[in-house]
Amino acid sequence: MLDADAANAESLAPLDQVIAERDEWKDRALRVAAEMENLKRRSETQQNDARAFAIQRFAKDLLPVADSLQRALQAAPKDSEGPAAALVTGLELVEKALQGAFATNNLKQVAPGPGDVFDPHLHQAMMEQPSETVAGGAVLQTMQAGYELFGRTIRPAMVVVAAKGSGAKAAASTAYAPADAANGGSYDSKA
Repeated sequence: MLDADAANAESLAPLDQVIAERDEWKDRALRVAAEMENLKRRSETQQNDARAFAIQRFAKDLLPVADSLQRALQAAPKDSEGPAAALVTGLELVEKALQGAFATNNLKQVAPGPGDVFDPHLHQAMMEQPSETVAGGAVLQTMQAGYELFGRTIRPAMVVVAAKGSGAKAAASTAYAPADAANGGSYDSKA
């Protein structure tokens, strides 16, 4: 019986070898299929990004035009009549059409208001100044609007940031502390 088992084991050895080779080729085929799927997804992502950001350069070139229109509208007389009023109306319509074209192509204006949180990814601090109305580190004023395309910053908004220690709490604490010190006492928040 030992001879039969040994002979049977010898006859199965080529079969085990074929099974191992089959498993190896199957593993290779699965790896190639997975790599092709990853390549396909990566290519689709790159194509979508290329399509989405193809207008980036063109949009960036149009931003100074939008800024100029906005400045012209700000400088235009508000209570004008006759041809001047028609000119102002025309400028407003052109600016509205340009902003509509920006919105259609997902180019969004970033113009933070006073008190908005400063975001270094969307805003560029041009200067810092003390403020009694806005907390320190927050946006105090927008000097020039910024723009983003599909969540990517094309141009950061140029802003004035409130100095650290600014704001209503800072103003209140500096207003009360010297008076208390002048009276010979110390500032006590429990009082």
